[in-house]
Amino acid sequence: MTPTDLINAWNRCLDLIKGGVPAEQFNAWFTPITPVSCINNELHLSVPSEFFAERIEENYLMVLKPALREVFGPNVSLMYDFMRVGQATSIESDTSSTDLKAELQKQQPQSGNPFDNNDIAADIDPQLNLHYNFENYCGSDCNKLAITIGQAIADNPKSQTYNPLFIFGSTGVGKTHLIQAIGIRIKERDPHARVLYLTSKVFEDQYITAHLQNKTPDFINFYQSIDVLLLDDIHDLAGKKSTQNTFFHIFNYLQQHQRQLIMTSDCRPSELEGIVPRLLSRFKWGMTVQLEKPDYQLRKEVLLRRAKQDGLEIGLDVIDYIARNVTESVRELEGVMVSLFAHATILNSDVNLDLAKRVISNSVKINKRQLTIDFIAQVIADHYEMDADVLFSKSRKREISDARQLLMYLASTVGKMSSTKIGMHLERDHGTVLHGCKQIEMRLSMDSRFQSEVDQIIAKLKA
Repeated sequence: MTPTDLINAWNRCLDLIKGGVPAEQFNAWFTPITPVSCINNELHLSVPSEFFAERIEENYLMVLKPALREVFGPNVSLMYDFMRVGQATSIESDTSSTDLKAELQKQQPQSGNPFDNNDIAADIDPQLNLHYNFENYCGSDCNKLAITIGQAIADNPKSQTYNPLFIFGSTGVGKTHLIQAIGIRIKERDPHARVLYLTSKVFEDQYITAHLQNKTPDFINFYQSIDVLLLDDIHDLAGKKSTQNTFFHIFNYLQQHQRQLIMTSDCRPSELEGIVPRLLSRFKWGMTVQLEKPDYQLRKEVLLRRAKQDGLEIGLDVIDYIARNVTESVRELEGVMVSLFAHATILNSDVNLDLAKRVISNSVKINKRQLTIDFIAQVIADHYEMDADVLFSKSRKREISDARQLLMYLASTVGKMSSTKIGMHLERDHGTVLHGCKQIEMRLSMDSRFQSEVDQIIAKLKA
């Protein structure tokens, strides 16, 4: 298929896809895709990143597949192309070691099964994504322990203090990024270290191929030559007893020869099902650490860093809105930023709060903010630059007393709380709360400046 024919065919696919997804989602997720080649019914599409490809697979395969089959034929297979460490094409990254880039660019992509290479001592493609480094990894209290351990391993992979390392957490919290960051740091410090990252699904596919070709010993020998094995999504080996038994022998060899093993899973070892007991017991030998869902500070940091990387000018009000409403995973935050970038680029528009609300409503479930008295107190305290705790104290200072009465008023009018409930939180009686609300109502009717301040606080509560 000539380049012109390929482009025309892909445009026909896009016309079919347009009818199956909203316009905003189409612009965000299909406009950035570029057809690369179609040879022997294997269609290659260029996408911005591995994350982008994952989102397409997760959310849009039901509309993409029928369009491809109609245009390219029923036997078409789809491959995504994106920049990875080890590819001949250079990868721009200001935060990655120049020496590492030069070393990795010398490496050629390996075959589907790396053990096909008869020279075990030869260097290998580590299958690392240069973007997934420590410099790009945002940290806060929710992942501090995991980062600290990961950096300790990367700095001294032969120490064996945390071997094996088992990292667990829900989807999208940064497990893949963290273990690849470890691998990249190790390769930066020792370019000849045999580091390999792969998913358990790829490991399973390679094992099946080796078994069918009577190359199981070669397969085992190859993996026993690895210095640092980074195995993602170990839970995908559940129920695959033959593969598990083979991995058991590889695990034992690497452990006995002081090679570092790092695995990830969506749950802790004690909750894994379908894993043979002898292998499961070995997962518990070393260090087990959890990556929790991102807290507010981490979500905000991820958004600010991604905006800087993409060259997007985003106001802090937009950052705050996204961080407070997209709470499940870093991956969701990345997806929102990709969509915002697409809208800003394609529509040549600014990224404002209205655009952010529209994009988020199309991609994630909005978390309705619960107006608790603690939250209202914090917003008031932030506005007046005071400690929220003083509003619950016995202090009779004028500025604190006024702010406390405003808390009573807003908890009643905006938070729809009863005066009894408000009084219980503030350790005041019912009559004190009613009096405080009346005082605020009186001030609002007489002081336009105060009215403006209260309107600003209410806007923050409802944002």
